Amino acid sequence: MTATRPLRIVVDCRYVRTGRHDGISRFTAGVVNALVAPARAAGHTVTMLVNDVRQLDKLPDAPHHLVSDPTSPLEPLVARQVNPLRADVVWSPMQTMGTFGRDYRLVLTLHDLIYYTNRTPPPEFAPPIRLLWRAYHLAWWPQRALLNRADAIVTVSGTTAAEIAEHHLTKRPVTVVSNAADPAPFVVPVRTAPDTRDLVYMGSFMPYKNVQALVRALPMLDGYRLHLMSRVSERERQDLERLAPEGALVFHDGASDEVYRSVLLGATAVVTASRAEGFGIPLVEGMSLGTPAVVSDIPIFREIGGKAAVYFDPESPASIAAAVRKLEEPGSGRAGAPPRSSRPPGSAGTRRPRYCCACSRTSPAADRPLAG
Repeated sequence: MTATRPLRIVVDCRYVRTGRHDGISRFTAGVVNALVAPARAAGHTVTMLVNDVRQLDKLPDAPHHLVSDPTSPLEPLVARQVNPLRADVVWSPMQTMGTFGRDYRLVLTLHDLIYYTNRTPPPEFAPPIRLLWRAYHLAWWPQRALLNRADAIVTVSGTTAAEIAEHHLTKRPVTVVSNAADPAPFVVPVRTAPDTRDLVYMGSFMPYKNVQALVRALPMLDGYRLHLMSRVSERERQDLERLAPEGALVFHDGASDEVYRSVLLGATAVVTASRAEGFGIPLVEGMSLGTPAVVSDIPIFREIGGKAAVYFDPESPASIAAAVRKLEEPGSGRAGAPPRSSRPPGSAGTRRPRYCCACSRTSPAADRPLAG
């Protein structure tokens, strides 16, 4: 971090939840926690934007400034509340921060473009927001308008950067800063063959996550259990139980970090049948503990998993079962460590740093983990 004078940096922390983290909450808190100390050491100041003082419980000891909620009707004019800070640069973990009247440089984050092809809105949105959400994703021009009001864009994968370029979403520079798993709070033991046949799914139950395909594969995987780590509605639980052999599903309904890591350490594989993702934090979390990844054959998972993951057709339960069975083959050598040599696919004009940590991960207790 270099500059001719100390910088006044402002971080939009309004997506930090006052209860348990969801994905964007953990992402935001992770970035600001990683930023404050080195910024101070370099002589810069970091100020956090919050809309509820309770958000400070999950944030570092740093100056904060109270502004309106990001879902408020005042959001298009939020810059007028930020301008008094005389910021040199403001970073937001989302792409929707209001920009009218700003007098600072702005960096926005676009995680993925999933909802342009998977248009079911998140279930926790109020009906008016759901309607606006659907309308927003019917065309590309609203996204272009938001991104081009910023000075720079950050995204979390080369796959998303390529999609941004493909759809000509911005004229601004795009930088890829890859997500990463939180460091384990213990020395990771040398992995041995698991005692049980357990598969682990971490993520939401949105339609594009395609969890039912994983469950439909279980009748072809005698003796395997699928651990579903996130919270699930009663209706979704019943639908999944109807598809699975008796005792083959283990519902954790929002496991703690400790339980999540423990299940991963003893599992045969971390699995996901997603049709689309912006990243795929659970893959990295599993592989960082030595747990193999068995995943959909989609571009983002190829970017993350490289030759270390096992891939399947997400529309074929038989393909899923066959991929899991590959781990039973002698000498499969699937230790779960991601390759270091493969460069993720980028796009023309996209700047790519070395693989680095955005200090984010999907929350095991999330109602709606961050896409990817």
